Amino acid sequence: MELLEKLTILADAAKYDAACTSSGLDRSGRPGGRGLGSAMFSGCCHTFSADGRCVTLLKVLQTNRCVCDCQYCVNRRSNDTPRAAFAPRELAELTIGFYRRNYIEGLFLSSAVWGTPDRTAELMIETLRLLREEYNFWGYIHAKAIPGADPLLTRRLGLLADRLSVNIELPSEASLNRLAPDKGKQAILSPMAQIRDSIRESRQEMAVYRHAPRFAPAGQSTQMIIGATPESDRHIMLLSQGLYDKYKLKRVFYSAYMPVSASSLLPAPAQFKPPLLREHRLYQADWLLRYYHFRAEELLDEAHPDLNPLVDPKCSWALSHMEFFPLDVCRAEREELLRVPGIGPKSAARILAARRCGALDFEGLKRLGVVLKRAQYFITCRGKMLPGLRTSPEGVLRHLVAQERPMLVQGTPEQLSLFEQTG
Repeated sequence: MELLEKLTILADAAKYDAACTSSGLDRSGRPGGRGLGSAMFSGCCHTFSADGRCVTLLKVLQTNRCVCDCQYCVNRRSNDTPRAAFAPRELAELTIGFYRRNYIEGLFLSSAVWGTPDRTAELMIETLRLLREEYNFWGYIHAKAIPGADPLLTRRLGLLADRLSVNIELPSEASLNRLAPDKGKQAILSPMAQIRDSIRESRQEMAVYRHAPRFAPAGQSTQMIIGATPESDRHIMLLSQGLYDKYKLKRVFYSAYMPVSASSLLPAPAQFKPPLLREHRLYQADWLLRYYHFRAEELLDEAHPDLNPLVDPKCSWALSHMEFFPLDVCRAEREELLRVPGIGPKSAARILAARRCGALDFEGLKRLGVVLKRAQYFITCRGKMLPGLRTSPEGVLRHLVAQERPMLVQGTPEQLSLFEQTG
């Protein structure tokens, strides 16, 4: 098979893997011109850097030949699809060739399980070893750890890659057993725990000896498919919160299920619309967990197990807890400011700094980066609300829903109808 044909097959097979983003690593090339490439903190994975550059990576599978038969996966063994595999040197040379042509700045490498987990991990390790040691490539590399592989192989992979990830696949063990019988919960969580421990040990060694080998310096992430199984948003957010707390993940990615098979265990493709709006709301809620000090139990409870599709989770929480508002921005603590829709970590820090120098008004808040079209309903300046603002809780909801109308294109017919009724 021609190299270009392999690339076409294996790059297309990798498109459903969403667990890649900014590198989270800031490392320049080796001094004296002894290395190729660099990894910028702003990221090199289909994202924009701090200086406005769009940086990309080569996102590809080592192989799409798989022994597993996961019902939701396009690469499952029972699917009639073209198969291909890269030899380690083929993929290493392809990556270097693309880098030298300025097509990419890094590599995202995953793989189906070919033969055994150990064999697959060895192929990926050899690819990365060639890049790092023979081609002296110093760019960003994100690699997928293979569940079930020997811990020593996972250790070696982490010493070659900048970030590792292990896909948790589905939100519950019951769904995993039903749709991916070849995979097990423990096989997924064990490498997560190993990666967490190895990262901690590496940091401790680096504190004593700066030339100690670095293990996955950009941390680890994971991905789960949502919409293929009946778990609620509350279940998903509690799971994500547990993963952040226990395994110290950098990021949980949510991938809206895309029908790729006609399995009786999955939603019928003809009647199914990918839950893109739900995916968007989960990402917003996840952001609240990581940066706004919310807990999953605050956002959702057993009486309300799913996120409100009409407004973002922070606005939904605020509307349900109006006893905390309005909040005087001239007196509130940072943690209180972060609970206000339209105020983020940066604008909260600016408010705290600005009010030490003088009184704040609404025009000043706007200049500080506060999104007043949301925040105005929940704040006061020196005890006064925005002049002329007269609205009821129902009116606040209508105004906030109106701001979400661009998201309509991602909603289901039922959600679109609900939007229209509320508006």
